[in-house]
Amino acid sequence: MESSRFVLSSPSGPVELRDLWHRYATDRDEWTLRGVDLHLAPGELVGLLGPSGCGKTTLLRLIAGFERPNQGEVRLQERTVAGDGRWLAPERRGVGMVFQDYALFPHLTAWQNACFGLRSGQDDSRASWLLELMGLADFHERYPHQLSGGQRQRLALARALAPAPSVVLLDEPFSNLDVEVRLRLRSELASVLQVCGTTGLIVTHDPGEALAICDRVAVLRDGVIHQCAPPRELVQRPATSFVSRFVLQANLLPVHLAPDGSLQCAIGRLKASGMANGDSLDADACVMVEPNCIDMTPDPASEACVMGREFLGHAWQYRIQLDDLSLRLVLPLAMDYPRGTRCRLSFRPGSEPILYPQRQRVPVLG
Repeated sequence: MESSRFVLSSPSGPVELRDLWHRYATDRDEWTLRGVDLHLAPGELVGLLGPSGCGKTTLLRLIAGFERPNQGEVRLQERTVAGDGRWLAPERRGVGMVFQDYALFPHLTAWQNACFGLRSGQDDSRASWLLELMGLADFHERYPHQLSGGQRQRLALARALAPAPSVVLLDEPFSNLDVEVRLRLRSELASVLQVCGTTGLIVTHDPGEALAICDRVAVLRDGVIHQCAPPRELVQRPATSFVSRFVLQANLLPVHLAPDGSLQCAIGRLKASGMANGDSLDADACVMVEPNCIDMTPDPASEACVMGREFLGHAWQYRIQLDDLSLRLVLPLAMDYPRGTRCRLSFRPGSEPILYPQRQRVPVLG
């Protein structure tokens, strides 16, 4: 078994996942999660980021108790709830869950939905406080179909938090909302969890969303966590080429050693910094180049071609095809070129792409 290679944080938090492996009974040859270690600190909001099918939702289901791990442990509040011969039912784990489709009960009012998770005789003042906190104090008697999408999502979060869980799990909670409501709700999430004293784990496939609101972000691919770090560290020191490509939407260019000792890629040369004479590169060596580190000059004789562009408001984002490479470039609005323009690409002076798998910056040569 090939497990996750990165140490993610210190233990003894509200959530501890230890060497977690999982696969579904219908697919015995494919592991959904492989050797996952992840620890959440009290009050932290951690994002699970990755492409569809990478195991994000399965990880939430293992924590909540909707799935059993094949190997490893799930610990909540320093107590083993799954693994090592132990199993605690979902309703006894003290975990709140917010689903992508809200999962509200259509025949119950907002107040009844908010109180649904409370035990018989449990004080409902927290549910009332949460509805007020979420701006739903005037909607107690309304049914879910009488609420807007943003109000339904707030109600789902209030219901999850009403029983005072130590941990709340959120499965792409903003994906069904329009842009304005999504931006407003996600900006409120961290402060709501902080006021409630709750640790949060949120699944998303949107790098911008994860980097904007989370204290740390765990990047998954094929059931393995490639890196778990604060947003700034992910951006400045991505651990793998996949993290660079998925989180930063950066360009990955194959690279080889040239006869003069420099590194050569499709758009220029780089200094083989830190490499001793006689060192060789891995067969899959590449450099990560951010979209704003490549310049473009129109050149009818060049092989590179503009395949499309997007207006970002402050700049253009171009998609350039060069042989079998599809590259992203971010250029000033004054550089306005239509689709089909042939162009020559070069490194922007002063750029320092990251060489993988060495994870070291290599300066551009003129």
